[in-house]
Amino acid sequence: MREDAAALARRLARNAEAVCRHYLSNGRREGRWWTVGDVANTPGRSLFVRLHGPETGRGAAGKWTDAATGEHGDLLDLIARARGLDSLRDVLEEARRFLSLPAPQRPERRAPVAAGSPDAARRLFHAGQPIKGTLAETYLRARGITYLDDMPALRFHPRCYYRADESAPVETWPAMLAAVTDLDGTITGVHRTWLARDGSGKAPVATPRRAMGRLLGNGVRFGVVEDVVAVGEGIETMLALRCVLPTLPMIASLSASHLAAVGIPPRLRSLYIAHDKDEAGAHSAKVLAKRTKLRSIDAFILSPREADFNEDLRHMSKIDLFLQIRRQIVPQDISWLCSDSIAAH
Repeated sequence: MREDAAALARRLARNAEAVCRHYLSNGRREGRWWTVGDVANTPGRSLFVRLHGPETGRGAAGKWTDAATGEHGDLLDLIARARGLDSLRDVLEEARRFLSLPAPQRPERRAPVAAGSPDAARRLFHAGQPIKGTLAETYLRARGITYLDDMPALRFHPRCYYRADESAPVETWPAMLAAVTDLDGTITGVHRTWLARDGSGKAPVATPRRAMGRLLGNGVRFGVVEDVVAVGEGIETMLALRCVLPTLPMIASLSASHLAAVGIPPRLRSLYIAHDKDEAGAHSAKVLAKRTKLRSIDAFILSPREADFNEDLRHMSKIDLFLQIRRQIVPQDISWLCSDSIAAH
């Protein structure tokens, strides 16, 4: 509003004499001034309006002073007093009418969306920024994940809302956002990992990971799936695998239960299932493998040495992790999956 008022005052000043003739019609021009009795348009010579001068500063056009009362101001002030307007909005509307200007375009208010819905998830994800150079990148590198090229599924939000429960106050923490998409690539949800303020780890809150939207059957996708894909649970788990098998497309289902129900891409030849080393992860991997084979698609299990592949990456060299995984890759995929990986090391 202030910027709008300043712009209108400058436009009025460029037409100062016309303003005076309209609002102070009982006055007259005297050289570089318009003189009249007062702001109520009383005949006389007490009030002086400067007709020419710079746009701002000392001697600016449109500035006026009433020698009898000491009142002074610009042409917006003059219009307010001449028309008896108390509201700045009304003054600006009057000024626009005089200048034959259209009413300003008001920004469209976005329709409200339900909290936790896919629409809310899409808005949150698009409010983020690419992770390059952000605390999200710092966080991933601290977890040993250094292959961070071409990751449109991840974004960073510097002040993402967090509330421990419905009665707790709202806090803001930096967060890594991950887009959850369906088989068509439509965003159906978003996963949030709230981060420490220096990016060294997760934020010190009760539940630093949460997802919203429609999650079941969908996942966070890295790379374009053609006929082979790897599916696992956590985002960091799949990114750890991606560090040593960068050409293998991957999907993070976000949990063991969702791993069992993840949507199987069409035209798939082989599915690698990277499970976490616990009972829930092993069970979900078996359920998904059974579903996959019912569709005449080969399913192969990738097992970590420690709790998950991100733990392996943090406690092993990349070449050792690569060799561990290579032993679990079937011969038909060795040449195209492992050649680039060997070159990367």
